Amino acid sequence: MPESLWSSRSADLYGRRDHDRLGALLWGLRVVFDGFASVSRWEPSRVRPVRRTQTAVVTRRELVAPDVVALTLADADGRPLPSWTPGAHIDVRLPSGRRRQYSLCGQPGRRTDYRIAIRRIPDGGGGSIEMHESLGVGDTVVFEGPRNAFFLGAAERDVLFVIGGIGVTPILPMMRAAQEHGIAWRAVYAGRSRDYMPLLDEVVSVAPERVRVWADDEHGRCAGVDDLLAGAGPTTAVYVCGPTAMLEAVRASRAEFASAPMHYERFTPPPVVGGVAFEVELARSRQVLGVPADRSALSVMLDRDPTTPYSCRQGFCGTCKVKVLAGRVDHRGRLGVGADEMLVCVSRADGQRVVIDA
Repeated sequence: MPESLWSSRSADLYGRRDHDRLGALLWGLRVVFDGFASVSRWEPSRVRPVRRTQTAVVTRRELVAPDVVALTLADADGRPLPSWTPGAHIDVRLPSGRRRQYSLCGQPGRRTDYRIAIRRIPDGGGGSIEMHESLGVGDTVVFEGPRNAFFLGAAERDVLFVIGGIGVTPILPMMRAAQEHGIAWRAVYAGRSRDYMPLLDEVVSVAPERVRVWADDEHGRCAGVDDLLAGAGPTTAVYVCGPTAMLEAVRASRAEFASAPMHYERFTPPPVVGGVAFEVELARSRQVLGVPADRSALSVMLDRDPTTPYSCRQGFCGTCKVKVLAGRVDHRGRLGVGADEMLVCVSRADGQRVVIDA
């Protein structure tokens, strides 16, 4: 047999590889079987199922800004929670059936408990109000995850964190990790006033000399993009999380540096780009809804039924995924879906009408 095949086999405790022909045949059959099993519906007994849903108890509740509450969650039996990395979030299932995503903002990698922070949005979808009013110490929380779509790059050497309001939640653990690993970093934290900037004291305490605080009421104006990106060079990696206006301004300003890393996370849905009006037919009720060019199918469906399931509204969590019964789909978003599926928060009909199982 070719040496490359022998070298691909597992070595023993002393680094030796067995060249026995019968052993090689049996080993090869095992590789073939395992490979076949991995792409079939079979589940070899050696593969342990992953526990997707977690149940935790609220162990602490604290008001970290007039409109932001922080909740600490721990396993009821004291077991460690799943591992996570800075930028990760969990999908919380609310008592009403709503699902909402919240970034983990505790110490990086901490597994004895998680911490999330929720800003109350009076005119939002109701999820934040429910989190504020229905959860207290001792209450049970069901969630999925953690998952991470907003990683801190391991090879970063020059980093600028741009923070706006509740956007502090995914970035605070990143700052702590960057400080721990000796990365050259700076941060700008902007908000309308210090009182309304959640976790501000923790942000500053990571490294006071590296953090610039911009409170609008102290400067008499909102921070401009030049204020937010002061000192950022053509190779600086920028991580930004905050209001849509801040995010879009930073993205536009950094567009001239095509090779500079640019990372961001939204808390609101992105605007519809290149949209064309279409109709979505709800097969179960036979109702036909018109979707304007500048709105998503999800937003129109929510007008009809506010309990329509959704979470990220950006096309990566899959909460709003539905079965497509007729019509073609212009697939958008970061989550891979089948040809007969649709993420109604971002995807659109590739034609005049699409019929969905809803």
